Amino acid sequence: MSESTTRGVRVTVESAYVPERSAPEQDYYFFAYRVRIANEGEETVQLISRHWVITDGDSKVEEVRGPGVIGEQPVLEPGQTHEYTSACPLRTQVGTMHGTYQMVSASGSSFDAAIAPFTLALPNALN
Repeated sequence: MSESTTRGVRVTVESAYVPERSAPEQDYYFFAYRVRIANEGEETVQLISRHWVITDGDSKVEEVRGPGVIGEQPVLEPGQTHEYTSACPLRTQVGTMHGTYQMVSASGSSFDAAIAPFTLALPNALN
């Protein structure tokens, strides 16, 4: 699990290996992750876009950028949360993800809400 807070926007992420969608014999490992974005600040904010940095166990880095999250650009008033689940396939048993959400406040200021690094790993792969 990872957690970070930027300008009152708390981002929490939990990941899990999905064996039924994986094919280890083909070096295909499927991971799901659940994100919770909470506006703990005093101003309404909107998530405009995302930037992910995905690193596999061979140190291969892939960057993903795009509008919103799962087709949405949620507006969060103070005290509101937005949750969603997404996924990431890897060619290795272990990897990491981190990134930022590009946010805009009601007053028009833009900022990047940090997504702290989290691990994608098969159960017991790191032991």
